[in-house]
Amino acid sequence: MAGKTLSGGDGLDKALADIATRMGGGSVSVGFLAGASYPDGTPVAAVAFWNEYGGPERPPRPFFRQMIAKESPGWAFKMGKLAKLTNYDGAKVLGLMGEDIKGALQKSINDFTTPALAQSTIHAKGFAKPLIDTSVMLNSIAYEVKT
Repeated sequence: MAGKTLSGGDGLDKALADIATRMGGGSVSVGFLAGASYPDGTPVAAVAFWNEYGGPERPPRPFFRQMIAKESPGWAFKMGKLAKLTNYDGAKVLGLMGEDIKGALQKSINDFTTPALAQSTIHAKGFAKPLIDTSVMLNSIAYEVKT
């Protein structure tokens, strides 16, 4: 498509239809997918939820919502650039977006600092980094492309 000059409605309609055909349909899911669990069998998605929203005696640590708020405004632009770079290969675009969002979510966990951990938690863990203990949650972030 790069370098083509379009004139008239028919040319534009045909070019857009061609792009739509090559892009196809599909979706990408990013996060803590079904089947990911801790060694004791606890689903990673449940632990991520408890961290994200908190509980009766634990504060919320909204690493996922903060990442979405920060990153999502640029996703459409990134998808457009990736579409051009991949010659409008929809599956490749979704896969590359999945990798990008996965990396942003891992960065959000690694960068998260507040609220601080309770002193008792710091003592038990031996360090003061929220959201990181065994790194199971961090390493379980995945994505799935469906076309």
